[in-house]
Amino acid sequence: MESTGKKKPRPRRSFTPEFKAEIVELCRRGDRSVGQVAKDFDLTETAVRDWVEQAEVDAGERDGLTSSEREELAQLRRENRRLREDVEILKRATAFFAKETR
Repeated sequence: MESTGKKKPRPRRSFTPEFKAEIVELCRRGDRSVGQVAKDFDLTETAVRDWVEQAEVDAGERDGLTSSEREELAQLRRENRRLREDVEILKRATAFFAKETR
């Protein structure tokens, strides 16, 4: 069977904040490029760049949402979605009981 040349996607990995901070520190020292740090630790260059940018935002060196603001936004979006679902259920229940009482 022939290979189509496509790579299998890498399973999604998660990293501790301490590990990310260590990687960011290595990048900030300037000894190695972001690409080289990513390669040395078997990470994607995009992920390492994102971590460095987020660290700059958290430190106030760059504009954007801080990590705590991002977490709050995600939590508020989850809550908003749940509340919208609750309202939809209540609308359906109201319509059902209004039909029953006629």
